[in-house]
Amino acid sequence: MSMRLEIDGKDMADKWWQFALLGIGLLLIGLYVLSHLTAATIATAIFFGIALLVGGGIQIWQAFSTRQWGGFLLNLLLGVFYAVCGAVLIANPLAASYALTLAFAAVLIASGIMRFMLAWRYWQAFGWLLLLSGAVAILAGGVILSGWPSSGLWVLGLVLGVDIVMYGVWWLAFAFALRRARPA
Repeated sequence: MSMRLEIDGKDMADKWWQFALLGIGLLLIGLYVLSHLTAATIATAIFFGIALLVGGGIQIWQAFSTRQWGGFLLNLLLGVFYAVCGAVLIANPLAASYALTLAFAAVLIASGIMRFMLAWRYWQAFGWLLLLSGAVAILAGGVILSGWPSSGLWVLGLVLGVDIVMYGVWWLAFAFALRRARPA
């Protein structure tokens, strides 16, 4: 396997251990998150609320700084909506995690249904994988809904933890592939 990763013209294969450290760090953080699902879920709701509040503030500022533009009122209303939603999420992150989990389940089910429809259309281009992906999405959404509202205490943390763990595993695999590709 010949793999080269160059940054600014420098081969990065001899820096494989730095990528491995990143992978190990992400893996450990992901495992920590998975061992504290409720706290991670609430933290995710708070973080999402902060992001909406900041985004809303920026949108409001942008609306006033471009008042002459025809979309002023719509921009202002959207910014206020974002800011209010963000403030609500921050003020009551537990209730927000329930609502976000319910919305997440609905999105999974809707996405799964759309993948089913696309699978038939693209059957010749690995449509069966799309069908499988849709079935998993619908099943995951159904599992979340069947356990709701208590699933609101752990679902967001679980998704975040699994995502971080998987990203860490990828970085580790990447690092060891770089290590194997090093010139002798």
